[in-house]
Amino acid sequence: MPQSKAHLSVVQKPLPAAAPEPDVVVLKFGSSILKDQSCAPAVASELYGHVRAGRKVVAVVSALGGQTDRLLADARALGLDHENELLPAYVAQGEEQAAALVAIACDRIGLDACALSVRELGIVAEGPVEHAHPVALHAEALNRAIAAHQVVVVPGFGAIGPHGRVVLLGRGGSDLTAVFLAAELGLKRARLVKDVDGLYDRDPASASGKPLRFRRASWDDARRHGGALVQHDAIDLGQQRSVEIEVAAIGRSDCTVVGEASAPPGPSVPDAPLKVAIAGCGVVGGGLLKRLQADGRFEVVGVLVRDPKKPRDVEAPSHLFTSDREALLALQPDILLEALSEGGAGHDLIRAALERGIDVASANKQAISRDPQGLADLAHAKGARLAYSAAVGGGAPMIETVRVARAAGPIKGFEAILNGTVNFMLSRIQAGADFADALADARVAGFAEEDPSSDLEGRDSAAKVRLLAFEAFGRPAEDVPCAALSEDFRPSSPVRQIGACFNEADHLKASVSLDVSLDDPFFLALNGERNGLKVYGEDGRIWSCSGRGAGRWPTTESVLADLNDIVRARHASLGHH
Repeated sequence: MPQSKAHLSVVQKPLPAAAPEPDVVVLKFGSSILKDQSCAPAVASELYGHVRAGRKVVAVVSALGGQTDRLLADARALGLDHENELLPAYVAQGEEQAAALVAIACDRIGLDACALSVRELGIVAEGPVEHAHPVALHAEALNRAIAAHQVVVVPGFGAIGPHGRVVLLGRGGSDLTAVFLAAELGLKRARLVKDVDGLYDRDPASASGKPLRFRRASWDDARRHGGALVQHDAIDLGQQRSVEIEVAAIGRSDCTVVGEASAPPGPSVPDAPLKVAIAGCGVVGGGLLKRLQADGRFEVVGVLVRDPKKPRDVEAPSHLFTSDREALLALQPDILLEALSEGGAGHDLIRAALERGIDVASANKQAISRDPQGLADLAHAKGARLAYSAAVGGGAPMIETVRVARAAGPIKGFEAILNGTVNFMLSRIQAGADFADALADARVAGFAEEDPSSDLEGRDSAAKVRLLAFEAFGRPAEDVPCAALSEDFRPSSPVRQIGACFNEADHLKASVSLDVSLDDPFFLALNGERNGLKVYGEDGRIWSCSGRGAGRWPTTESVLADLNDIVRARHASLGHH
């Protein structure tokens, strides 16, 4: 492989400095967010945004809506009443099931997640069995999980009593779980994700006067105005342990910060739904359409397709579909989500949208890699925003990882598995399948396009190499020779398609190769559709990331994360707090 020598010279440096350890955040999601199992993907989206920003997440979850009451009713039907020592273990299953469900939703989009049980979490509590108070954390299992995974989903509400039985932390106790874990992990804040965007001076649902929202609220203000929004035991613990409590809505960056200081409340104007146009309704575009139709923050105004009458695997009103690009843009969307399969048409559409000042998030690596600097300059000139993280790596935050590395110092180069379809096929071939079967399996799994030539010939990975080079070195790699995966390829050892680019004497040397002598455990461990990236700093530090690189949901999630970043930037430009 052309870059193997450079690769070895980097990784064999004596004791290279490690990249900075990621921050850990604690987020809590209550039953008002997890109303039923269909809400789990929205929670996974929120977690993905934090992971993509370089954080690890401990997600505390309540039971699904109504589940706690159903479990209590089950127990009471058998004669168990309050203060029965057997009751909490049965009721806490609601939170444990929700934790497992959210972890599954994370896995679907490519997040490396695990779920812990109440006993594995290790919170020790004393007091009444249904309203105990946490006093200690046996953190071994939690610390191991945080070290090994991007997301650790844990059940709120439950703990272990002094005699080894499960106890409960009172109604709203998942708030207390989150604040206690933040304190034990040495964090300054815990974020409670609710169905309102903060703490108000009165119930926002009430008709009496216009409710005002606190940007900051003191502990006393939170007790006085919080009602049932935040458990009072959690407020007391936050004050005792100096852990501020953020009260926020899902998909929103603004919040109320509960702590020592307070500020007068002010009006909070609900956002009107942003108008979104989608270009393409295939694997990714269809996933976007399905998710956004269920998200009240957005209104899908149009979907650009070749044939508006073609049956789709996503239900949507027929009037949304058009084959006319100008008609789509004439709908004056706030944001265009571009997921076309063809580079030229995608590039032209992105330019046309930016010319009109429309924000764009694109998953089209062929479109963006044609002229990333020109598109960025056009967006800047027109006051629009352009995001394209989904164009590289699917659910793996590769562009964010390169940007973090570049901000830390000059980059020597990078190596990456960039095509989930090819990696899936290579895994199948390695397991004994022939080329035709491996390709058929990739199609059935939803990874391979009808025409897979761009993947198999390496052109897809080459476009991603050019984009990553633009992010790493400020200019795209011009010449990217590619090795093709063909029917006569019969490897005798594990092989990966590696896209690489190194800066050698200010000359970018790039390639896409089938590396049959690969010995890097990081890449060898990435099987199936998984992608991964290693960025080598000139100072010897190495940054890495991995995730699912193909399939509807990982790539959809990456576009949605770009969409949420654009929404936050729009809020900031309007002076929202």
